[in-house]
Amino acid sequence: MRTRPDKLTELALPGGKVTVDEYGYLTDPFLWSPAFAEITAAAEGITLTRRHYEVIDFIRAERDEHGITPDQRHVLRFLGHGRGLTKSQAKDALYALFPQGYVKQACKIAGMKQPRAWSTG
Repeated sequence: MRTRPDKLTELALPGGKVTVDEYGYLTDPFLWSPAFAEITAAAEGITLTRRHYEVIDFIRAERDEHGITPDQRHVLRFLGHGRGLTKSQAKDALYALFPQGYVKQACKIAGMKQPRAWSTG
């Protein structure tokens, strides 16, 4: 639990400014854009591919449909579904795309708010 308010910063994008917290997470997921994803991914040392965007689009669609960011286990199920991957192989695939983790990179690049507490399932 945090004991102090977030330090907010404005990030200039081609489509306008967005506000991020001190860790680079969007404060309003509805202001996400592919430009935000590209800039944030580059800052994380990631060059986005079609596969990255499949995961990002899944995270965003789940959030839009259910009102919350999906746990990692849902993303692992998505990655494994139709690809014949075991849970372990899906986890390896996720970490190959986002080496520092689901919350640290995938959720941040997908424009989700930084979680206060998180279960990665």
